[in-house]
Amino acid sequence: MRFENYGVDEPTTKTMEPEPDGRIEPIFLIDNDGDKMITISANDLLDTIEISLNDDILKSQYDESPGRKYDFGKLEYGLIPPLALREMVAVLTKGAQKYERDNWQLVPDSKRRYFDALQRHLWDWKAGEQNDPETGLHHLAHALCNLMFLYEHDVKYSVDK
Repeated sequence: MRFENYGVDEPTTKTMEPEPDGRIEPIFLIDNDGDKMITISANDLLDTIEISLNDDILKSQYDESPGRKYDFGKLEYGLIPPLALREMVAVLTKGAQKYERDNWQLVPDSKRRYFDALQRHLWDWKAGEQNDPETGLHHLAHALCNLMFLYEHDVKYSVDK
């Protein structure tokens, strides 16, 4: 893979080979303000990733001192909005109590039915009704659950349906 390293003054190009597991070590840059930047441009993927890192994260990634943690490029679950997550989990809990745990995986004609349920909750919310009358929980949290179920059925449970 060919990567372009856009530095402070002039772009430089470096050819890098992926590790056996497919990982490619990032190229660290420092801009004129002293901020750490990473730019990886994969020409064959036509994609550029640019991430700013603060000093503490950078140090914990690549130095040899205690307290380092190699988590660059891993998913950041802390980015999930906590209020929406909490209300969505409340909807999932009500559903598990009403039907049974993970029952959503077994629903026949699931893509159509979860799409319809998603739309009902969105339209009820759009019409001004904040909470579902049956559960008392926010319609958008119900919509989030239905969207997740729809996604799961699309990529795993009902792929051929």
